[in-house]
Amino acid sequence: MEPLAKAEILIEALPYIKKFYGKTVVIKYGGHAMTDPLLKDKVIADIVLMKYVGINPVIVHGGGPEINHWLEKTEVTSQFINGLRITDEKTMEIVQMVLVGKVNKEIVSLVEKNGGKAIGLSGLDGELIKARKKKAYYNGAEVDLGFVGEIEKVNPELIYTALEKDYIPVIAPVGSGEGKVYNINADYVAGSIAASLKADKLVLLTDVEGVFDQEQNLISSLSISEAKNLIQQGVIKGGMIPKIECCMKALSSGVNSTHIIDGRLPHALLLEIFTDKGIGTMVAKE
Repeated sequence: MEPLAKAEILIEALPYIKKFYGKTVVIKYGGHAMTDPLLKDKVIADIVLMKYVGINPVIVHGGGPEINHWLEKTEVTSQFINGLRITDEKTMEIVQMVLVGKVNKEIVSLVEKNGGKAIGLSGLDGELIKARKKKAYYNGAEVDLGFVGEIEKVNPELIYTALEKDYIPVIAPVGSGEGKVYNINADYVAGSIAASLKADKLVLLTDVEGVFDQEQNLISSLSISEAKNLIQQGVIKGGMIPKIECCMKALSSGVNSTHIIDGRLPHALLLEIFTDKGIGTMVAKE
């Protein structure tokens, strides 16, 4: 790229750097961006860059493919209902081992490799996430999801402490309650943490371009009421439901904007935050 073109890119980014300086951005990190080695490095490098230009990124990660890999190795079968994994006791042991002991620490190491400072946390640390057993329904009947939790309360004290010390918090989506450890959908965790921090922006990295309508056209902007209608009509379904619901929760709790973007696209985060034309689907209040 020519030096002049590079300069133009920096000038385009300047208003956004000023706009988000000192602001908190919660990033749900998951999907293909976690499994492709080149994409992993680019995503984490983008997040470190955000930190160096004065933004406070907070990472909430998933780990579905890695969990599936270890469940297959141990010959444990998984079932899903509306994008939520049914989690028995044996599955929960593997989920906790993979998310907290493996994936979380790998992300921390990758942040540090790219020149940042990171601290690994889970919802179990400092009662960060208080949870209870999640009630779920399928075709009108209640179903038992096992050790799948829903969030009762987020205590963001540890996150604030990490940010004050210039660390990038990396959070594994498990929580505790009633003496038990629960697996919690990472999208819901990201939305609740963004809400508790009153974050300026919540960004969900996914394996699709965004939300599509009935004709399979990408929807660039979606209101809460429109999103609810699309869920009722069955247009938004499966694993996209938790993403939309977490966006709606975040918005109703004071987060300024939420975005569902394609994590398979290199530097998707930078394109969303620092350029004139956003990508993916923005979910807004109205």
